[in-house]
Amino acid sequence: MKPELLEILCCPVCRGPLTLTTDSTEGTEILTGTLRCAKCPAAYPIEDGIPDLLPPDERS
Repeated sequence: MKPELLEILCCPVCRGPLTLTTDSTEGTEILTGTLRCAKCPAAYPIEDGIPDLLPPDERS
């Protein structure tokens, strides 16, 4: 995931802004980490550079 993508993403649950916690990167790409909503308790994992923006209750 490119860090610039954070500017256009919002929480799918409440439309709040997301904050980024990075666990690993490769160059400027974020490979693993977490996107957390600033308004509600939702968190979205980033794995293999892909953010999983499904609402938490819809993930398997």
